[in-house]
Amino acid sequence: MGGNALGEDGTDQVRPPFRTGPTTRAARRGRSTGREGNGFMSSYVQPAVPGPSLSSSPPKDTVTEARFRPISSHLAITPPVSVVIPAMNEAENLPHVFATLPPWIHEVILVDGHSTDDTVKVARELWPSVTVVEQRGKGKGDALISGFAAATGEIIVMVDADGSADGNEIVSYVSALVSGADFAKGSRFANGGGTDDMTPIRKLGNWILCALVNAKFGARYTDLCYGYNAFWRHCLDHIALDCAGFEVETLMNIRVVKAGLKVQEIPSHEHLRIHGASNLRAVRDGLRVLKVILRERGTRRLRSRPAVLPASANLGEGS
Repeated sequence: MGGNALGEDGTDQVRPPFRTGPTTRAARRGRSTGREGNGFMSSYVQPAVPGPSLSSSPPKDTVTEARFRPISSHLAITPPVSVVIPAMNEAENLPHVFATLPPWIHEVILVDGHSTDDTVKVARELWPSVTVVEQRGKGKGDALISGFAAATGEIIVMVDADGSADGNEIVSYVSALVSGADFAKGSRFANGGGTDDMTPIRKLGNWILCALVNAKFGARYTDLCYGYNAFWRHCLDHIALDCAGFEVETLMNIRVVKAGLKVQEIPSHEHLRIHGASNLRAVRDGLRVLKVILRERGTRRLRSRPAVLPASANLGEGS
């Protein structure tokens, strides 16, 4: 381990042995090898060691209290994490969803889309501190916009309420963000990801639409229509959302590229919906996604570097 740095109070601040840059030929060429380390010591990150907080004199009147929250056996972070869950008649699935959420998250925002079952009641029983937002409009996009507005954390995570997403993966998303990414995008087709829920026609449609976005906007996505993502709150200032349906995920993925934000793909496994039927309609929603792509194409921003980093790519201060 390298030498420790002195904190403001003159005491040693322990630094983990992070690498300072790519160390393999493949990494230097911009390809992921799966062996790269984090590129720098973020002010948001400390090694997860027992004992008192490593922060010094945090302000008490802000929601981001500067204390380190252990999120794994070797990593602790300061930013509070909000999890936004849009739900409509998902009372039977919520126990499975909430059971996988990590205890260190700052808050859970449940956006209720006019449920006629016990969705809200079950959510409050499972997570007493849950913030329930009553959706005024209709559609997943409208629900997420409402949830983002209610979230108070610096990091926002999008999780579906049907049980298809594993909350244990949140740590991977958050780790990518505190290591330098602006937007952590889940991918079922990145190395290590997978899906139990996609039909062949949906896979084909997703591949075609993904290829179109990559060609038109200079991205390098491996997945496009997936709702498990996380991002820093400041991203919302660059990707003003204005759609109500399932196409919201595609809109976000396009606009983060156009805004020049750093995107890290996170391998994710999509499980089967546990109870009930999905409101997704492959043809109808596929056409809506295509309309979004065509509409956004007219305002494409040219870039001098790739907008999307492959899963496990090294993120340094100069990236």
